[in-house]
Amino acid sequence: MDIIHTVSALRAHLQAPENGGRAIGFVPTMGNLHEGHIDLVRIARDRVGMGGLVVMSIFVNRLQFGPKEDFDKYPRTFADDVEKCRQAGVDVIFAPDEHEMYPEPQGYVIEPPEIQHILDGAVRPGHFRGVATVVMKLFNMVQPSLAVFGKKDYQQCRLLDTMVRQFNMPIKIILAETIRADDGLALSSRNIYLSTAERKEAPQLFVALQAIKTYLLAGRRDFDSIEAEALNRLTMRGWQPDYLTIRCQSDLLEPIASDELQIMPLVILGACRLGTTRLIDNLEVLL
Repeated sequence: MDIIHTVSALRAHLQAPENGGRAIGFVPTMGNLHEGHIDLVRIARDRVGMGGLVVMSIFVNRLQFGPKEDFDKYPRTFADDVEKCRQAGVDVIFAPDEHEMYPEPQGYVIEPPEIQHILDGAVRPGHFRGVATVVMKLFNMVQPSLAVFGKKDYQQCRLLDTMVRQFNMPIKIILAETIRADDGLALSSRNIYLSTAERKEAPQLFVALQAIKTYLLAGRRDFDSIEAEALNRLTMRGWQPDYLTIRCQSDLLEPIASDELQIMPLVILGACRLGTTRLIDNLEVLL
């Protein structure tokens, strides 16, 4: 496994005679790896085969953090991450520092459409602009055949899949199912912020999503009431919800129109704070 820190060295390595023409499966991360990340590596390896290369980036991207968010305290566990990558069969770790990724102020940015301003984008202004910009830069650096993202960040997945399609980029976006702990909590690097009591309570977000799905499959179509009931239950348990909503599985995650109550793919999306930790999760459902 190779660990590379500069763009020039990365390009030289990937374009070397022994690597030229090999399919590249790319897994972008911010480090502090868990089993969900390792599952993305497995998927990338399966798709490119043993003859391909699996590249993982580890970079905590300042552009996607708000001024009062956790950029400075975001967990950085590089030595442990390297060992996990080695065991998972990653071929190349690309770990640039901030100056390498942004050698000058990033005046050119990717400005996503309206989806960047709703749900997580409404709570975290500028977040998706920062995500789209760094992913575009990474795609230009790595030049992958495919890239794998986890569905836990559902809104991000929709945004990036649309970006690649609309820019005619020769990259296949693969969306991987959310990996969960035994009690249902979606794995996340930020779960380490939870206290012991909060970690015990944290699976209740997924419980709320499952309850909404059960109501929908049972035939309820009073979407606003279903959402309000779930939000109230979480609030009564001490959560501080940002949103809990039922949306169409579409590029822009539109609300459900009153005349669209037949069979359709929906997604239930939730983001709530438990203590000081913000958790997100989602659950797809087909009516």
